[in-house]
Amino acid sequence: MSIFDWLHRAESSAARKAAEGEGLRDEVVAMLRLIYDPEIPVNIYDLGLIYGLDIDEAKGKVDIRMTLTAPACPVAESLVNSVTEAVGSIEGVEDATVELVWDPPWTQDRMSEAARLDLGLL
Repeated sequence: MSIFDWLHRAESSAARKAAEGEGLRDEVVAMLRLIYDPEIPVNIYDLGLIYGLDIDEAKGKVDIRMTLTAPACPVAESLVNSVTEAVGSIEGVEDATVELVWDPPWTQDRMSEAARLDLGLL
């Protein structure tokens, strides 16, 4: 395969992902992985705090449903605000909203394998 064939295939793949909303989804997930729970040294995505991620790339709208490890979390408001601001700063995002939900309650089962490994749970 020539470099031109490879570039064409890469461009086609990128165009398909953008058309399907996967490009922006990847950016949102990458941003969420930069935000850490202040009490647990794991990012909120791998910790399993993100319950839903709805993206309308055409409108630049991102809706996030997330929870916290405990309902009495002292940083609930600031963490939700941090997520809203961080996702809203992504190029192409015009409107980012975060809904804090408690059902189902968060458990360690929601953590990624990488998070469990980081915390010594595997």
